[in-house]
Amino acid sequence: MLDFLRKENKVVLVLGGGSARGVAHIGVLKVLEREKIPIDMIIGTSMGALIGAAYAIGIPMKRMEEKAYGFSANMLIDPTIPRMGLLAGNKLENVIRDIIGNKGFGDCRIPLAVVATDIEANEEVVYKNGEMIKIIRASCSWPGIFNPVRLGGRLVVDGGIKNSVPTKIAKTVDGFNYMIAVDVGFCVRHGRIDSIFQMILQSFQIMGNELNKYQASGADAIIAVDLGDLDQTAFNRASEAVAKGTEAAEKVIGKIKKDLHI
Repeated sequence: MLDFLRKENKVVLVLGGGSARGVAHIGVLKVLEREKIPIDMIIGTSMGALIGAAYAIGIPMKRMEEKAYGFSANMLIDPTIPRMGLLAGNKLENVIRDIIGNKGFGDCRIPLAVVATDIEANEEVVYKNGEMIKIIRASCSWPGIFNPVRLGGRLVVDGGIKNSVPTKIAKTVDGFNYMIAVDVGFCVRHGRIDSIFQMILQSFQIMGNELNKYQASGADAIIAVDLGDLDQTAFNRASEAVAKGTEAAEKVIGKIKKDLHI
């Protein structure tokens, strides 16, 4: 029965950005896996690209949780002479490699697409092949914070600039007729800003919050995770993010199963 339904319903899972808030994707994936929701493709941007890649290549959920709970924002800090970013991004790349190893797109058991942004051409870029670690690093690289990445002549940065929840990209992929989107939201703060880091971070919150108002709405099922005041750098609250992701998925799983006749 399931094989028949899979032919009728081709499911694409869209995972938005969010840095520390994006850790909630792990909780969502736990529920989808437990309920045996068929996922035929994953499209991710920023943190959604990293967690989506880990799941696509078959990293066990338990290991993903362990990595999340043992992580801290300090593991990303490698200051550089500010030319295009405050941080070099090499430690970010090391973190990605530690999670997914030296795997590539060809190792994915579920087809994967990573969304990034060409900052010079003002174009969204969708990668389905290439050097996956470098591509994910680029998709996670907030402009001004991390150095951008040169890929095939493009200067590539965070995919969330144009696609905080890349439902628009998913609609351009042929062969899929059911979309699940995970929106972890943004934490726009109100208060004094007194550093360049806070200034850039707050700018991302405001921009992402506006994008999410219409981008996530393009899915058949939207899993909107309420993370409250958990901001993009609060990796110390990873267990809370996972729990909130699980909670949000539980609220929508009934609709998803009904829609897919599972």
